[in-house]
Amino acid sequence: MSADVDAGLTAMAHESMPYTATIGMEVLAASADEVRAQVGWSERLCTAGGILHGGVLMSLADAAGAYCAFLNLPEGSSGTATIESKTNFLRAVSSGHVVAVSRPLHVGRTTIVVETDLWDDRERRVARVTQTQAVL
Repeated sequence: MSADVDAGLTAMAHESMPYTATIGMEVLAASADEVRAQVGWSERLCTAGGILHGGVLMSLADAAGAYCAFLNLPEGSSGTATIESKTNFLRAVSSGHVVAVSRPLHVGRTTIVVETDLWDDRERRVARVTQTQAVL
């Protein structure tokens, strides 16, 4: 499921959301219809037993979802802010990488709702995140 990293989009994400560099997020593709990003497994991002920390998974989903929401902003808007996020964890990740696939569910004047599926490198769903972004 992993694809080639887009260095330009990754640099833009790191500049606009510096925390994405901290977790090592790489952007694979970005359009209003879908954003794909990934984080590689790293011991420094793990909890007990070498399991990728749930906060890293949530951070990846939040950043990819925010990027998707930003690409769907109504004209004249300046940005977004996450106002609600719900995560269902489905399996642990202990190696490889995780790919986030974010798609808009609702694009309105005041809120944008994005759904993000997280997949491991064996193409198994790791988590599903639904978030609401306020339009600023």
